[in-house]
Amino acid sequence: MKRTLIKDLKKQVHKEVLLQGWVEEIRNLSKIKFLILRDRTGNMQTLALEKETEPKSFMALNDLTKESVVEIVGTPKESKESRWGMEVVIKKIILLSKAATPLPIDNTDKSQTHIDKRIDHRFLDTRNLKVQAIFKIRSKIAKILTDFFDKNGFTNINSPKLTTIGVESGAELFIVDYFGKPAYLAQSPQIYKQMFVAGGFERVYEFGPVFRAEHSHTTRHLTEFTGIDFEMGFINDYTDVMDMIENMFINLLKQLPKEAAAELQLLGVQPVPPKAIPRLTMKEAKALVLAKTGKTYPEHEDLDAEGERLLGEIVKEKYGSEFVFVTLFPEQKRPFYHMKPENDHSVTKSFDLLFNGVEICTGAQREHRYEILKKQAKAKGLDLDKMPEYAEIFQYGMPPHGGVGFGLDRITQRLLKLENVREAVLLPRDTERLRP
Repeated sequence: MKRTLIKDLKKQVHKEVLLQGWVEEIRNLSKIKFLILRDRTGNMQTLALEKETEPKSFMALNDLTKESVVEIVGTPKESKESRWGMEVVIKKIILLSKAATPLPIDNTDKSQTHIDKRIDHRFLDTRNLKVQAIFKIRSKIAKILTDFFDKNGFTNINSPKLTTIGVESGAELFIVDYFGKPAYLAQSPQIYKQMFVAGGFERVYEFGPVFRAEHSHTTRHLTEFTGIDFEMGFINDYTDVMDMIENMFINLLKQLPKEAAAELQLLGVQPVPPKAIPRLTMKEAKALVLAKTGKTYPEHEDLDAEGERLLGEIVKEKYGSEFVFVTLFPEQKRPFYHMKPENDHSVTKSFDLLFNGVEICTGAQREHRYEILKKQAKAKGLDLDKMPEYAEIFQYGMPPHGGVGFGLDRITQRLLKLENVREAVLLPRDTERLRP
């Protein structure tokens, strides 16, 4: 017989079917035995009746353990007593793989197991359909964004993750031994994005791992995360990059309910596409936080985590938006390659995007004029001549350009309102975790 998935059982009522999956729950009532079976598409109540189930299979149910893998031949029937509106009467059951007991974690919906222990046994944790739904939604986010980039003329690139140069803070670099020479895990594909804007592709994007040696153990930081980066050439201003991001999220939140309806319903999440994303300068953002809460920030400092949360609440109340762009960041807080406005060199043509009170991306218009870039690097204590691979790409015709880097993990976390970003990563890496 061909396998039937649980989601397709309603089409097979009163027909004999073959089911395969994991035992989620067992209840033994002597002459009736209930078994909740789970596969990748859902779960379903099955039951063995002394008069209808093969005697050998009926007795075998006494020895089954939770999370064992079984194969069931049975007949789906309508049932008003079942919360599924139907159930499968078992004719025959075969044990394919018996699970040891006790399980190292409780993977039911009532679980109180701490996230650290759940991650230690992640393959058991993801058998829970709600946990699994997080990663199915994450997968659909990646698909929808890929389609969006493709439709908007972007080319997918893959940049190396072993490098000799970094363009962010050197303190955040992981050093590795590369055949006796020092190399670094890439903390950003920034150089390579700009390289291939200059390489004639004009618009490029990448999904890939990003490494940051940050000594931060919070609910929002990871030492390895999945970056979504794009760079676009021939822009008029950094607002062109924000326009692209705005369209990207409007499209994402419109398409996601079509692509992951069952998973969103299971998690009780209803995405609301923004009509437009409010844009506030850093000064305006600080003024709003000050007026609402009395919290102040030094002139050259940006918002901390609490400030972002407060601003998110204010914007939702004032503008009805879960998103907000904060623009024109202080020059001291941004990399040397961010462009500055002609009339104010104390700020940069840069922005962060907050989603439900947490920063999910940083972007900017880049400085494409070599001599100005060289001066800005020097002002930051950097010598562009010592970064020849980077410097070269500005010397043979670089168009005005800008781009952004997102964290897929944070997008997923904020969309689903998860408490910890590690909930949105299958096997997270932080300052204390290198396994499994």
